[in-house]
Amino acid sequence: MAFPLTRMRRLRRTGALRGLVRETQLDAGDFILPFFVTHGSDRREPIAAMPGVERLSIDHVVAAAGEAAALGIPAVMLFGIPDHKDDDGSGAWDDEGIVQLATRAIKRAHPDLLVIPDLCLCEYTSHGHCGVLRADGHVDNDASLELLARTAVSQARAGADVIAPSDMMDGRVGVLRGALDEAGFADLPILAYSAKFASAFYGPFREAAVSTPAFGDRRSYQMDPANGDEALREVALDVEEGADMVMVKPALPYLDVIRRVKEMTRLPVVAYNVSGEYAMVKAAAAAGHLDERATVLETLTAIRRAGADVIITYHASDAARWLQEAT
Repeated sequence: MAFPLTRMRRLRRTGALRGLVRETQLDAGDFILPFFVTHGSDRREPIAAMPGVERLSIDHVVAAAGEAAALGIPAVMLFGIPDHKDDDGSGAWDDEGIVQLATRAIKRAHPDLLVIPDLCLCEYTSHGHCGVLRADGHVDNDASLELLARTAVSQARAGADVIAPSDMMDGRVGVLRGALDEAGFADLPILAYSAKFASAFYGPFREAAVSTPAFGDRRSYQMDPANGDEALREVALDVEEGADMVMVKPALPYLDVIRRVKEMTRLPVVAYNVSGEYAMVKAAAAAGHLDERATVLETLTAIRRAGADVIITYHASDAARWLQEAT
């Protein structure tokens, strides 16, 4: 029915009415909070490109994880800053590596909090690439799979609740599923970074994780930002290999991909609201161009509306507090 019988503003008249018919709900339970973990004790290293985010020693990560849990955030993601790197990234699968130590410490202190270590080699390799290199300088896909499998099993032994491979090697989900099952971790789910684009929005993260490639770039394994159909193929292959959840990364430039992935798979879809997206909002808010609270909550709601069930975001703690204040 057309105007005047239909008046769309009727249900927008008051806050209570708007809340009653709101289609997309945002809750702290939708968030995963990432941490950058470094060796030592009582260390807090601010990250210039990401105001409010720091590299933290394990003691501070444990405390911050507890604060996140108290806000209703159900999960944290860990990125390790090792004290040693080599060509193979051996620190990634070291049972006494930084992520493994942090995982055990968080699970001891907060057993109900989900701990999701990022699974990749780039933070641990001397060259900064996500796999081992061939003599010609290209990443060797199949040789990297064995090392990723070792890392997955090591993270599982440390108490990880979810395995989250971000490397974008072909076939890695199936290899990890087989390695985890063989090691007795058949019940451990895999969250695959399935549609991970070679994005300009990762810049601040690479400063934070000290993981910028020493040469070249990652376009031979991360996806071309121009391709949407290819993203669906990547996701379908990961699902076929045993992924329990799938991810689209970054979030805001790829809302269309999030929607298509959700409609295609009906699996839990995770979106990563990445460092560059975070840094843009922080910079604009600091300059007085945006209301940070309103912008962040609108952004996260849009990501949920697009089809994401879960959002990895550096805004998680602030957003959780703002949502509490609104109730």
